[in-house]
Amino acid sequence: MFKYNVKLALKSMRRNVILTALMVAAIAVGIGISMTTMTMYYMMNGNPIPAKSDVLFAITLDSWNPIRPFDDDRPERAPHQLTYHDAERLLALGEGKRQTAMFESSLIIEPVDEGEMPFETGARVATADFFSMFNVPFIYGSGWDRATDAAAEPVVVLTRQLNERLFGGRDSVGERLIMQGTYFQVAGVIDTWEPTPRFFDPINGGFHEINEMFIPYSLALSLELQSTGSDWGWKNEDITSFEQWLNSESSWVQYFVELETPRDRDAYVSHLDAYVGEQKRLGRFERPMNNNVYDVMEWMEYHEVVSNDSKVLVGLSFLFLTVCLLSTIALLLTKFIGKTSETSLRRALGASRKVIFNQQIVEVSVIGFAGGLVGLLLAGLGLKGIQYLYEAPNGLVTLDWVMVSSAIGLAIASSMIAGLYPAWRVCKIPPAAQLKTQ
Repeated sequence: MFKYNVKLALKSMRRNVILTALMVAAIAVGIGISMTTMTMYYMMNGNPIPAKSDVLFAITLDSWNPIRPFDDDRPERAPHQLTYHDAERLLALGEGKRQTAMFESSLIIEPVDEGEMPFETGARVATADFFSMFNVPFIYGSGWDRATDAAAEPVVVLTRQLNERLFGGRDSVGERLIMQGTYFQVAGVIDTWEPTPRFFDPINGGFHEINEMFIPYSLALSLELQSTGSDWGWKNEDITSFEQWLNSESSWVQYFVELETPRDRDAYVSHLDAYVGEQKRLGRFERPMNNNVYDVMEWMEYHEVVSNDSKVLVGLSFLFLTVCLLSTIALLLTKFIGKTSETSLRRALGASRKVIFNQQIVEVSVIGFAGGLVGLLLAGLGLKGIQYLYEAPNGLVTLDWVMVSSAIGLAIASSMIAGLYPAWRVCKIPPAAQLKTQ
């Protein structure tokens, strides 16, 4: 019976192509806009590292201006980053299971082959624990170890894309690169890894791609690596050298620690309080004690990766979908009432109201399915625009199978809801009265 109803639905849709196209378009536009905003919200609100999100913690210490807070709108907040001095001290103390200090920089890579030009490449400067803490996958080799950190050895981990550019995608472990006049040895090549949002550094947005390579944090001093990320300072300091910048009160280092249990978290907060207390005695940290550890999801919320604007847009898009459904109801009423003669004849020949109602519902479901497919195309175009707007990497902002199935399901369900009243209305028309007028 279902196949028969589908056949009748397709025949009815072809009978009035313009009206059918208008209904499909109304549903498609509503679904396209709704799924674009929902996909953005879904991706930004998702857990980027579910296996470890409850044991990884971002650290903040309030070393800011004693006169005014770091954020005037949120005075309870400390700076999102640490000073180089504080990061170095926390690394040396090493109270967590694993910890990493990191920042963004850039280096000039000299060409591997003759005839090529040098080019600048973004680098994440981090400690050895970065790779194990954040479950970074490798296709060749591995990260470096803590002994390499301690010796400040010039090693590098490449992304798949940079390895493809430099070495044609082959196993490049052991190969050497010249950067900053220094020979770097390739320790490993990571596989495709695009955690969304970029939880370990969401300061400038959650959709930025990861850096093209990784080098040891201990090289910052010897190579005088400058930060290309955010760098905040409050103190009027006369900085004329790299060493003075490192020892300044500028905050530009991100710090994460891995803690296995809630008891470990409490102990680490006590450890931070003890460290800041020590620094207070030395004349630093003049603001009230304000040390915090945030797990991954708390860190996303802290940075408002899912902003209130995104939530409002999702609500508005579903209101727009409702308007589209109201338009669809009006079009379905026009279509179904236009078929009252056919419906009355079928009723007179023995078809029950239930059979007629089911047939109409199947028809609106087919219309909804078609609208959902077109809506997916519109949502894809919308996400392309979002990707361009946020400067996200290609392929990062996409519809996955969850959102595709949700779009189709929403389109069919919403069209069925829209079709309930028109289908019920046409079934209530007495067939005898209608046939007498023909």
